[in-house]
Amino acid sequence: MKRILTYGTFDLLHYGHIRILKRAKELGDYLIVALSTDEFNAIKHKKAYHNYETRKKMLEAIRYVDLVIPENNWEQKINDVKNYYVDTVVMGDDWTGNEKFEILKDYCEVVYLPRTEGISTTKIKRDLKLQVAKNDINQIPTPKI
Repeated sequence: MKRILTYGTFDLLHYGHIRILKRAKELGDYLIVALSTDEFNAIKHKKAYHNYETRKKMLEAIRYVDLVIPENNWEQKINDVKNYYVDTVVMGDDWTGNEKFEILKDYCEVVYLPRTEGISTTKIKRDLKLQVAKNDINQIPTPKI
């Protein structure tokens, strides 16, 4: 059985997330997702809309995901690979060359998959913020002359 591991926050779940999970699962038989905890996100200066438990339940509902484990810190990756008998770690290609994942090559295969163009949680948040701002501007009454 080939075990695959990926890491992420998976907030505001979108088709880019589903696509990378599907492609990761296609590389093996068992997909483990290490999901960033709320506490770890705070360390990374990242704020998720959904809390850890909600994000975990959403990931567990996806047919490609076999197991969700907590990601508590940057340093746990080698232990995750060893403890879960991981054959391959999969990440988006925006992590290519990052030491946090390159170091894992001594323990398993590391694969960087292309991100899905045109979608990201950051883009969704930015678009929603722009939409709210646009709606606020449209609600400003026109001055009477």
